[in-house]
Amino acid sequence: MVEQSKATTLVSASNLTCIREERILFDELSFEITEGEIVQIEGPNGAGKTSLLRIIAGLSRPYAGHINFKGEDINRCRDEYNDELLYLGHLAGVKSELTAEENLNFNLRLSGYDDFNTREILAKVNLSGFEEALAGHLSAGQHRRTALARLWHTNCKIWLLDEPFTAIDKKGVEELEHLFLAHAERGGCVILTTHQDMGVIGDDILRKIRLDYRFV
Repeated sequence: MVEQSKATTLVSASNLTCIREERILFDELSFEITEGEIVQIEGPNGAGKTSLLRIIAGLSRPYAGHINFKGEDINRCRDEYNDELLYLGHLAGVKSELTAEENLNFNLRLSGYDDFNTREILAKVNLSGFEEALAGHLSAGQHRRTALARLWHTNCKIWLLDEPFTAIDKKGVEELEHLFLAHAERGGCVILTTHQDMGVIGDDILRKIRLDYRFV
């Protein structure tokens, strides 16, 4: 991992408050996430995990507080922040009328990449032989792997992943964990939600931000 004393703070939150349907999900939440960190946002269903990820991604606005990128409010450096950000939501975001290869090709070109081998990348997520299969004919796990394939070809330093292990088997989860560790070693950071236990990334490496469900 990157030595924390030398690491740059990539994402920080200052006194975040999130309200949904007149209910406070979290308030006065502050944290810093540096290069080389893997951070799990944890808490029960309804505690605001996805809402926090969307706020970090700039897709939702907090009721109060703000998100900074390298010390500057993301609203003042939106283009630079977006260039460093890869967000994968809870839904796979795969178009059923396109093949696995066409989905990956579309997403990588949309992100500005033009030099890649889609079949080589799909092989890394165990989709060899399914490149020309319509996504509508693929299983839930294959949908998820099609979406996650982007992680094997990205220059983004900040990965925001909402339940990336959903519908992924044990071997696939281990492969993703090793990928997260490699990304952190290169100076990136991974911020994720998951209800699954991780076997490769231990508690000595994983940092957690806890959100608790509020009944009022």
